[in-house]
Amino acid sequence: MITILSILVALSMAATLGVLFAGMLGVVRGSADPMRSNRLMRWRVMLQGLTIVLFVLLLSLAKS
Repeated sequence: MITILSILVALSMAATLGVLFAGMLGVVRGSADPMRSNRLMRWRVMLQGLTIVLFVLLLSLAKS
């Protein structure tokens, strides 16, 4: 279970980083569509929340 949770934490961290870079790339290119930028921001926040929840679960399982 800890192995699966570790993999899920790593995947959610990578997904968060990917969404963050996609948003930054849109701003750097100058084609920052406000709707797309807002959608990417919401996805990033949701993925960060998921990552934190998974990480807390992982730590609680590893502690016991």
